[in-house]
Amino acid sequence: MYYYLITLLVLVLDQATKWVVISQMEIGEKITVIPGFLYWLSYRNNGAAWSILEGKMWLFYIITIVVSVAIIYIMAKYAKGKPLFSISLALILGGALGNFIDRILHKEVVDFVSTVWGSYHFPIFNLADAALSIGVVLMLIYIVLDDRKTKG
Repeated sequence: MYYYLITLLVLVLDQATKWVVISQMEIGEKITVIPGFLYWLSYRNNGAAWSILEGKMWLFYIITIVVSVAIIYIMAKYAKGKPLFSISLALILGGALGNFIDRILHKEVVDFVSTVWGSYHFPIFNLADAALSIGVVLMLIYIVLDDRKTKG
């Protein structure tokens, strides 16, 4: 049951930070957090990562609904007693729903975390994106560890 709280925490933090960005920053405005590395940059994305599939909101609605229903089913049926599996699903669900809310309310996703590594500018993202990415990495770790355990 705690994994639903993780999902809710991701949603609340994601939407709260996006609210701050929307209410306090102009689109394109940049605030330095760590000079030469981390910035808040108010940006809107009507696609997915790297702006792929721009303007295909209907596709994102369908994918998010299908994936969310599947995750809720899997969490209820298979996640009990598997903390790493549960946490990964909760993070993925929270991230997916966070961006889904943006797409419903704003017809685009509010991104604001901008990182620079030397001359490389990593794509701008938000907390929902980070939760999704961390959830996927944790899921992969779970799969590898579970596979090792199964093989003995």
